Amino acid sequence: MSSNNKLIIFFAGLALYFLSAGISYFVFGSVLSKNPAAVSVPLPKVSQDGQLNFDESLPKTEECPINGAKYSKQQEAWWNTHGPLTVMIENHQEARPQSGLSKADTIYEIVAEGGISRFLTVFYCQDPGQLGPIRSARTYFIDFASEYGDFPLYVHVGGANTPGPADALSQLTTYGWTNHNDLNQFSIGFPTFWRDYDRLGHTVATEHTMYSTAIKLWEYAAKDRELTNVDEDGKAWDTSFSPYKFTDDPKLSERASKQAINVEYWNNSEYFVDWTYDTQSNNYKRENGGKSHLDKNTSKQLAAKNIVVLFMRESNANDGYENNVHLLYGTKGNGKAIVFKDGKRINATWKKASRTSRTILTDSSGKEIAFNRGLIWFHVLATDGAVTAK
Repeated sequence: MSSNNKLIIFFAGLALYFLSAGISYFVFGSVLSKNPAAVSVPLPKVSQDGQLNFDESLPKTEECPINGAKYSKQQEAWWNTHGPLTVMIENHQEARPQSGLSKADTIYEIVAEGGISRFLTVFYCQDPGQLGPIRSARTYFIDFASEYGDFPLYVHVGGANTPGPADALSQLTTYGWTNHNDLNQFSIGFPTFWRDYDRLGHTVATEHTMYSTAIKLWEYAAKDRELTNVDEDGKAWDTSFSPYKFTDDPKLSERASKQAINVEYWNNSEYFVDWTYDTQSNNYKRENGGKSHLDKNTSKQLAAKNIVVLFMRESNANDGYENNVHLLYGTKGNGKAIVFKDGKRINATWKKASRTSRTILTDSSGKEIAFNRGLIWFHVLATDGAVTAK
């Protein structure tokens, strides 16, 4: 491709991006203006890259229903215009650093195949901006996405479709998600989705190049699927949603002085995860494959308030797919778990009654565990998975 053609494509894409950002802002403003409780709330500002910037000087009084973090009434008025957005983002070493992970409300990390973990990222109370690289669907990730209301937006690029228990695409149809709350790039395309071969600054395979933005995805859902904070029949997304219990950070004197957590996915050290507890911020800072794990959008290291390890039965699907790589996890039922917060370890039990039921964590006395306000990061491991903490 000639340099002139590359420039033409670049500027055409840039123009479309800003046009879409303007339309997104207009759509958001229109929905917000119809909300009587938000009449006196100022609209957030839009940055040059199309991301919403909220006024950080406003009092943070409103609780995010997904993870309990506190934000302003301005931000609450915005998140009340849409439903949860669940996005498949890959974790192949060639795809790092990913875009948008630091602004997720909840993240589920599970092996997709070959010991390579993948993320189901849940966005609702924050605008993460650009998202990706976006990858394909797996059945057990759908089980967790199903916890976020009756029609959570599920974003992916194709998915496992070999007939059998791991056939994610057929399951989406069975659940009534296909062409409704299922946002499959195969049926949507540009400009909601696009490929960026240069974003990571080095050459990567095509499967590591699919991106979108949260605003574009929420906009598409509203305009083409009639899904906002309510569905096409006016039913609110959270009619059957069960929020977790949340608690404020303990006093500094009540926190542990240090804690280091190591989570191993299979025997592949590139996907081992280390969390280092920071007493002052009451956060756990993440390393992946022995390196600080960054968000491409912010260049900052990923951090979480709560680390949850769920031990679940792992098995091969035996569906005839090449090398039998499709996996299954026993996401329903109950099992052992570990919750890390405040620099401390809590031995726990997880329970999930059905696909749409919330995964509940209880301590040794049977009491539901309350999470610290902020990002909840779930690791799903096989029942013999390796986790160490010191």
